[in-house]
Amino acid sequence: MSLQLPNGRITIYFSLVLALVLTIMPLPSVVSAWRPTWVLLVLLYWTLALPHRVNVGHAWVLGLLQDVLLGAPLGVHALSFSLACYVFALNFQRFRNFSIWQQSLLVGVICLLHQLLRFWAAYLFDDVALTSGILYPVFSSMVLWPWIFLLLRKTRRRFKVR
Repeated sequence: MSLQLPNGRITIYFSLVLALVLTIMPLPSVVSAWRPTWVLLVLLYWTLALPHRVNVGHAWVLGLLQDVLLGAPLGVHALSFSLACYVFALNFQRFRNFSIWQQSLLVGVICLLHQLLRFWAAYLFDDVALTSGILYPVFSSMVLWPWIFLLLRKTRRRFKVR
């Protein structure tokens, strides 16, 4: 017996909730700076795999949830997740044809834009400086993309999410 609602909604929602949990999970300070953008990675996968099912609206809601969970200015994650999903949904057929390593570079660019938007919002509200630490989540997200892609693809095929 598989955990599946019609059209595999529960599988998609479970992976997104798991990404939110991984985002707020406490980590040691040494590793915390390298925390990948879990929600963005999972959103990008589902937007690439099923753009008609997971889209900008989902990205907006998850971004607002992440803003609330992290205490970020409301709308910062929502805006960056929505922009990223919009770019992926607009070009999903082209991006699907890229190798997994090319997709990883593309995910790195999207994560860098996400980090820059977060920095910009923090700069508007606080006195912060741009440091090289902004690149750590970008690198970790790029490295994790192939494994997340393969794991979620295997999950999508196993639970027949269409």
